[in-house]
Formats: sequence, structure tokens, C-alpha cells
Amino acid sequence: MSAVHEKSVDAPRDEAPYTLDQPAPRVLGFWDQSAFWANLGVSLLAFSGAYTVLAPTADGKPTISIMAGITAMIVGTVIGGLMLGLAAVPGARTGRPAMVLLRGLFGARPSYLPTLLNVAQLIGWGTFELITIAGAARALYDGVPRWVYVVAAGVITTVLTIWPLGSVRLLRRYVTVAVCVALVYFYIQLLREPLPDLNQGSWGGFWIGADAALAVSISWVPVAADYTRHSRTQRAAFGAATVGYSITQIIAYVLGLFALALVAGDSSRIYDPFLHVTLGAMIFAIFVLREADQSFANVYSTAVSIQNLVPRADRRVLSIALGVLITVLALALDINDYAGFLSLIGSVFVPMLGVLAADFFLGSGRRGWNTTRSAPARWNMIVAWLIGIVVYQLINPGTVAHWTDLWQNVQKTLHFTPATWMSASLFSFLAAAAAALLLSPLTRKSKPNTLA
Repeated sequence: MSAVHEKSVDAPRDEAPYTLDQPAPRVLGFWDQSAFWANLGVSLLAFSGAYTVLAPTADGKPTISIMAGITAMIVGTVIGGLMLGLAAVPGARTGRPAMVLLRGLFGARPSYLPTLLNVAQLIGWGTFELITIAGAARALYDGVPRWVYVVAAGVITTVLTIWPLGSVRLLRRYVTVAVCVALVYFYIQLLREPLPDLNQGSWGGFWIGADAALAVSISWVPVAADYTRHSRTQRAAFGAATVGYSITQIIAYVLGLFALALVAGDSSRIYDPFLHVTLGAMIFAIFVLREADQSFANVYSTAVSIQNLVPRADRRVLSIALGVLITVLALALDINDYAGFLSLIGSVFVPMLGVLAADFFLGSGRRGWNTTRSAPARWNMIVAWLIGIVVYQLINPGTVAHWTDLWQNVQKTLHFTPATWMSASLFSFLAAAAAALLLSPLTRKSKPNTLA
């Protein structure tokens, strides 16, 4: 063992390694991972963003009924959960984090581009979470300045990130039980209220709503292997990610849609039904405190992603620096202005999963990937990824001004108008996977190697 490697072996045996030089301990069982993914499925954003599955128009008006939205959300979440499960398996099989796996898929140097995109989106979503926590906390008690809540959320996030596997086990032992109690309580309270007709409206934008729910599930795909590399078995990794996340996202979104119905579709008042019931503020505080696991997951995966670029960087140092960064950004920015940009970055990872799943399970990944820093470029897989990105943007150009204009012009040039039943996420995933399989024979053979 090299001197450098000896110096880097400092992490406890049951904790995530500090650098990429250390092997990942296989200490997380099915229930540990299920609790982790289940908690990620319950988010304040699931309540405030529930209206997205109602396929709202540009002026914010829903185009489908609440019942259609619930059905679309269930369909999209189940499909997205299966995709998340597929992303979880490579980490469990190889012991490598998500962005390091891309060395085997695209080559070492080409993997730096998606790594940088992932770092950018995770910093953005980490900032978004701190702003969300502060906003929800002020809805509970506005007698404290906003910056106090932001700083407190940033500190909690950073502490959780320094001991990530310990945090996952903490979620299983305590937080998950509290969250389940809170969900049951609010279901009972909200269903006692006079709900409007849930069937009022159409089903015309069903697949738009399903795609919105699917996109939320897939947003965790670029980080899944960061946690499942610590899984004891591949089966536990797949089952926990697929089932644990899907069940709680469905439960949380249905509750959010009920709350939305009670405020006549006004998403700015989405928290009111929770806070106005008996003991509502006290029970809702559980969701506010628990939201820190969302920002924790974003910050930890940002640190691990950076290690793909700088393998010997200490993740503890990175975690502290990133915790400070997102706290400062949350104090200074209105992240809502960047939501469209973050969604655009996230969209490139949907077809990437299609390429990864096709090559890992059906292509060269069956023989093992070369994930060293000298892994050769695999341009055929990069082309397959680009094909998937094009399909996604043709169906859903997003909301980023110049980017959207570009793809709408391409649509006009091709005389292509996406149908309402087209799912950008699902179609781009399938297109990228098919392209990867067709181009797979062009891969230059290289010896599998999973050392950093």
C-alpha cells in the first residue's frame, strides 16, 4: 500500500471514505436505504410543487383535474422509481460513486462535463432547499429574521454531510417514524375537510403531469450510486430505491394535491391547510426539520462528484466549504429565478441514464467498466447521449429563454409538434438506450479496472 493511500485511510470502517483512494464500506442494509429514500420522497417541494402534475398553463391555471393529476403522479412516480432503481444497481455492484461510474460509460476526461453539470445543479438545489426550509420555518413562526433560519439550516446540513452514513442510520431509527406519524395525522385532518369535486377538469394533459412526477424521481438519478455503493447487496439497493422512494413520493404528492384543492389551486397558500388544523404547526415542524436531509443529500453528492475531478480531495473539507457556499447563496439569491435553468441541467441526465442502463446491463458493462483516471473516451456512448438530449429538447424545450427559442425554431424547421401524450423523460430515455445498444459494437475493448 502506498504512503499516500495509508495517509488517506482515516475514515471509520462504518463511515464513507474521505477520498476516492479508500474503498467504500458495505454497511447499509435494505432498511437503512429504504428509510433514506423514503425520506427523500417526502419533501416540502412535494407540497409546494404539487400543482406541476396538474399540467399548469403559462398563467398557472391547471389543465387537468385533481383525480387526473393523482393518477398521472402515480404513473410517473412508478416509472421514475424503476429508473432510480436502475441507477442504484451500478453503485452497489462496483462500489463506485455516480460520477466516477461515468468514466466507464464515457471515458475519464469526457466524464468531467456531466460532473461539472451535476455539481452546478446540486449546488443550485442545495441552495433551493435552504430557501425552502427558511420559508416554511417563517410560515411557522415569523418572529425570527429569515437569515437565522437559513444559517441554522446550513449548519445542520453541513453536520449531517460530514457523517453521511451515520446520518442515513439516524434517519432509519428516528426521523422516518416521526415523518410517518406526521403524514398519517395530516391525512386524517385534511380528509375531514370538505374537499371539492376532484374530477372537475379534463384528462387532456395527463402525460404532461406524469412527466412532471417522473422528472422529480429522476432528479435523484445522478446521485443514487453515491449512496448505494455502500449497499450490502444489489437487490437491497434496487428495492430500497424503487419502493422506498416511490411509496413516499406518491403519499406526499397526494397529500399536497388535497391541500391544493382546499386552497382552490392557489400554490402560494399551500401550507395553510397544514397549519390551520389542530396541532398543525407542531406536526408540520417535523417536515421542516426533516427537509435538511434533502440539502444534506445534495451537498454530500456535490462533494463526492468533485472527487471525480480531484480524487484525493477530502470530502469533509469539501462538505464544509459547500455548506458555507449554499448558505451564502441562499442569503443572497432568489433561487426561483434559476429554477428553469436547474431543470434544464437536470434534463440532460435523463437520457444519460438510458445510455448507462443499456450499456451497463446489456453492453460492455456486463464485463466490467474501466473507471480509472486513464479510461479511454467512448465516443459512441457520447453520441447516444446526445441523441437522447435532442429527443428530450424537441419534446420539451423548457423555459430558459434563448435555449427554448432555439429548440422551438428547430421544431418549426422539422415541422414537428409534440403531442400531449409524449413524455420527454420517457422518450429520451428510450431513444438514448436504443442508440447505445446500436452503437455498442463500436466500443474499443479495454481491460476492466475499478481502481481510482
